[in-house]
Amino acid sequence: MKFKTRLVVAFFTIILIPLALSSALVCMVGKYQLSSIEKNYGIKNTTVESLASSVTVLTRLTEQPYRELEALIQEDPEEMEDAAQLESLNGELQDKKSYLLVRKNDTIAYIGTEASKAEKVISQLPEYGAAETTSENGMYLGGKAQVLLKQIDFQYSDGSEGSAFIVTNVGSLIPEVKNLFVEIIVCIFLVLVFTACVLIIWIYRSVMGPVGKMREATKSIKEGNLDFELPVETDDELGQLCGDLEDMRKRLKNTAEEKLKFDKENKELISNISHDLKTPVTTIKGYAEGIMDGVADTPDKVAKYVRTIYNKASEMDVLINELTLYSKIDTNRIPYNFTILSVNDYFNDCSEDLSLDLEAKNVEFGYFNYVEPKVKVIADPEQIKRVVHNIVNNSVKYMDKDKPKINLRVKDVGDFVQVEIEDNGKGIASKDLPNVFERFYRTDASRNSSKGGSGIGLSIVKKIIEEHGGKIWATSREHTGTTMYFVLRKYQEVPVNE
Repeated sequence: MKFKTRLVVAFFTIILIPLALSSALVCMVGKYQLSSIEKNYGIKNTTVESLASSVTVLTRLTEQPYRELEALIQEDPEEMEDAAQLESLNGELQDKKSYLLVRKNDTIAYIGTEASKAEKVISQLPEYGAAETTSENGMYLGGKAQVLLKQIDFQYSDGSEGSAFIVTNVGSLIPEVKNLFVEIIVCIFLVLVFTACVLIIWIYRSVMGPVGKMREATKSIKEGNLDFELPVETDDELGQLCGDLEDMRKRLKNTAEEKLKFDKENKELISNISHDLKTPVTTIKGYAEGIMDGVADTPDKVAKYVRTIYNKASEMDVLINELTLYSKIDTNRIPYNFTILSVNDYFNDCSEDLSLDLEAKNVEFGYFNYVEPKVKVIADPEQIKRVVHNIVNNSVKYMDKDKPKINLRVKDVGDFVQVEIEDNGKGIASKDLPNVFERFYRTDASRNSSKGGSGIGLSIVKKIIEEHGGKIWATSREHTGTTMYFVLRKYQEVPVNE
């Protein structure tokens, strides 16, 4: 989930969940408290809206006592002079957060509470017949009194005017109503805290989980440990960042492995160069000392020594040339001069050069061309010549037969020209065959010094062919011979519509 989507979800969650949970909790608490109020105080059909006003609540609290008092007065007004009766009535009213006052003419006959509390009310009591109140409606006395008053006027048997007052302190509120509002506030607070905690945990886990893994990954990378995997578990921005960090780790690991391989190859190259240069240098030095010391005391011996020195110097020159070309390959600086070549003309000339070279080495050479005269390729003639000569020289170097033979075949294979160079040498083991085009690879692990070479000849060949857009491979049988194949794409002229 994207961060933008996550924030939108969090926004609506922090609004909708508190509303839903608060509403549910308010309904549950309200229902419980309303039933408690109805049971304890005899109020029926109460609602949260009616309880929201303290005056309304207090008015409804005294509805039943008012009716009972009114019925008692109508039945026998003299009951208002019976102290026991008045105490009983006042006791019921006190349970309703109210008390009773009785006035006879201008004298207060009964006070159902402490006199000091009733003084402020008594001073504001309405005259006989001045107030019109019912069981459902009362009179509010403000000022210092702050009470709700319900008045019942009557006459005693002697004709005296009497008034009974049910006084309810507006400042008081029944405990259940207080508890209701307190519980509603607490519920809303708890819902908000719960929602906030859920959102914080959700966001924290979704953010800190990937961040923690990335922190461990960067720490491992800093310490040089690249042998781990950073899984992408989400599709948000952090997941993308994890993916980028994992890609970076893979590239760093590949780079490190390539560097190790490169360093190993360089060390092997230095070892090869040291060995391959040491042999001809030692030979040159020995024959030169022989000439200087007079060991070569005849013209024929001198000529032989000089010829040997020349041959060993030529070997060193070949080796140095290979190393120079290798450095150009490694930096992609091989100079190519591509041109359109006639396959027949080019390989006919190439075969003539090979024939002369191999004849001097007592190697039988066969040339077979199966390509039509009009077939052409785009290639660098010097580099393709280097490919052919490297392969042939490699075949000659590892030839072990008394009658060595090398065949060059050129074939037309659809969109490509295929060149085959076959020898009857000692062959290559199947386990070594996939590696023959790798740099510094030698099938002769013991490094027979008589063979010489840097071990990069066939890797140069592969690089050149691939730069031509072709492909090279080999087949071989031990003690029978090896065949090297490479293909070059044909040149095809695109007709222009006039």
